[in-house]
Amino acid sequence: MPFENEREEFERRKAVASAMGSPARLAERKAKGILNARERVALLFDAGSFTELGQLAVSIRPEMRAKSPADGVISGFGRIDGRMCGANVSDFTTLGSSSAEIHGKKQHHIRTVCEKNGLPVINLMECAGGRIPDIMGAAGIGRAGEGAVYSRRRVTPAIAAVLGLTYGGGAFTCINSDITIMRKGAVLAVSSPNVTAVAISEDMDPEALGGWRHHSETTGLIDLLADTDEEALALLKKVLAYLPDHHGEREPDAGIPPGAEEAVTRMLDLLPESRAQVYDMRKLIAAILDPGSFLCLKERFAKVAVTGLGRLRGRTVGIIATNPMFKGGALDTDACDKITSFIVLCDSFNIPLIFLADTPGFLVGAESEKRRLPGKIMTFMAALELSSVPKIALVLRKSYGQAYLNMAGGKADTTAAWFTGDISFMDPAVAVNVVFAAKREDNPQGFDDLLRQVSAATTAYSLAEPFMAHAVIDPRGTRDYLAAMLEVHARRLTNGVGEHRLAVWPPAY
Repeated sequence: MPFENEREEFERRKAVASAMGSPARLAERKAKGILNARERVALLFDAGSFTELGQLAVSIRPEMRAKSPADGVISGFGRIDGRMCGANVSDFTTLGSSSAEIHGKKQHHIRTVCEKNGLPVINLMECAGGRIPDIMGAAGIGRAGEGAVYSRRRVTPAIAAVLGLTYGGGAFTCINSDITIMRKGAVLAVSSPNVTAVAISEDMDPEALGGWRHHSETTGLIDLLADTDEEALALLKKVLAYLPDHHGEREPDAGIPPGAEEAVTRMLDLLPESRAQVYDMRKLIAAILDPGSFLCLKERFAKVAVTGLGRLRGRTVGIIATNPMFKGGALDTDACDKITSFIVLCDSFNIPLIFLADTPGFLVGAESEKRRLPGKIMTFMAALELSSVPKIALVLRKSYGQAYLNMAGGKADTTAAWFTGDISFMDPAVAVNVVFAAKREDNPQGFDDLLRQVSAATTAYSLAEPFMAHAVIDPRGTRDYLAAMLEVHARRLTNGVGEHRLAVWPPAY
């Protein structure tokens, strides 16, 4: 048979690469119900659509060539629900998928091709950190400095999943992604506990160092949580469906589902008549958006702020809201970070923003000042002003002080208020105390008279009369109003594609 020796060698090399790394590690993963890299690829991509690049690549170090099939990362292109995407998938069974020269070269190639051709890039990460001895010594770290790229223009969406122990370069890849999903039990940190213990004499449990609770509740570095690999990959596909392939496209249109207009007609039943009574903003959001379409991001972090992707009559929108269920709706420093990062995401990929405000203002005080609240507020405002996507601001109940401006009041393409709206520099009751030095306990009747006097100028109509609110609406007409304004403002002269002034905004805030 022609070329028999060549064909045998070709098949042998492919088989070695396909077998991945340590059989013991592969068996251990299988016993724990954790997918290996090639199983993840098979589950993520449409059947038969994945084309692998660099399958026969190995370590640049001669002594490691036989131990480094594909150099620890599966890279290539395939279709996810029909959409072409690039992917880098860590193979932890091969040298811990540690960062090294060929490993990084493969990843960089996929990212570059995706950016040039307008394709989303998927990063499924597990990484033991930098590969020693590749990066040891002056030349080792020097090569890393020359070759590594840590900034990215948000030309195409990057979605990451943390699916195991992920340190060093793997962690940085996740942080530089637009949306990051984390499987419970995985870890995301700069250095492993072994390095931490030696370097700073600090013994750390991996979960405490960078586990899912830490990053979902304290740092806010991850957006979504999953219990299993399978759930993480299903979430990844769901996220992708909200995003365009690249920044030159408008937001996707999924069509209007049946019954989409029903829930909003009951909006008045969801909103308490007493302004002192709290409620869960997420229920109102669900009633405004298409049924089942709201995907809340960073839900456990800075709970007073609600950020997420949803659909309004089929088209993707970004929601930024305050939630009175937490801290009475008062925004804090973490909320500023959370909202700023979400504005960057939406502005980079042409997703219109809807702001829903019910807030008494910012949570002020000594602790907030220590946490740099003035700087956080201004960073938030800078992102808001630089963003060029359509923005709609809607005041539901109260919106006071600087928070009114941060929640896009007067800064959006259109500003509106429900007929329940109350807008002012501060809460009218506080204003009575500050301006008139009056206290209810001293003179209840006099206090209430002053309160009525002050409140008369804080209604939604008080904002509409000088045309500072473009409309006062019945809460039950919210979908109609938002859809009409999006149809107007999303047209633009650029057909709904923004200027992307936030595309190079740093990933940490």
